[in-house]
Amino acid sequence: MTTTVEQNAVRNALDLDLAAASTIAVAAGVVACLIVLVRTPWRFARNVVTIVHEAGHALVALLAGRRLQGITLHSDTSGVTVSRGRPSGPGMVLTTLAGYPAPALLGLGFAALVSADRLSVVLGIAAALLLGVLVMVRNAYGVLSVLLSAAVLGAVALGAGPELQAAFVYLMTWFLLFGAVRPVTELVGKRRRGAARDSDADQLARLTGVPAAVWLLVLGVLAVSCLVAGGMLLIEPAVAPATVSPG
Repeated sequence: MTTTVEQNAVRNALDLDLAAASTIAVAAGVVACLIVLVRTPWRFARNVVTIVHEAGHALVALLAGRRLQGITLHSDTSGVTVSRGRPSGPGMVLTTLAGYPAPALLGLGFAALVSADRLSVVLGIAAALLLGVLVMVRNAYGVLSVLLSAAVLGAVALGAGPELQAAFVYLMTWFLLFGAVRPVTELVGKRRRGAARDSDADQLARLTGVPAAVWLLVLGVLAVSCLVAGGMLLIEPAVAPATVSPG
């Protein structure tokens, strides 16, 4: 009896049998969802989302030809990325837009890599992202946040066995997917209370003339779409049927 190509990929990547891989995939999703939904763990874990959010701004700023000045990460889990260049135009619009979708798109990319038997690549990309942010961080709390994240990543990548590495990669991927949705809903709530009037959505409204509510809808649809698509890739080992081959 053999499994489908996708199932074999997951088992080879994790050095686990199909049942273990399926259990890890589903359990990690449940844990990640709880981390995002429960206030206390979310308060700490949200720093990771902020790091990716600001990395998204920074990367697109560089790709748009802007001069990146630095990244600041605050203890309230907010962040600021400063770049220089034209104060308007497509480059500024894309730079402003990049933050909120960044965790969702990174999570979707990680999910695709997991499905394609590339768990080590996921760890490598995460390490490169943290290194890039560390170079650009301009405050002590930001440096501490990035170093703590890097320490956890390094401990798992260098010292953990296959099962723990697999669980960590799945948990990190699920967390990015779920964690991309909550900041958008939080922003909607803040704006309803008359707060956060200088948010990315409001800046986009000023840059483009498109109402902030429309940009919030776009950000929400992107986050949810990535969650659905990435989630389908991650739970595939648990739902894909086994096939039988002759001999």
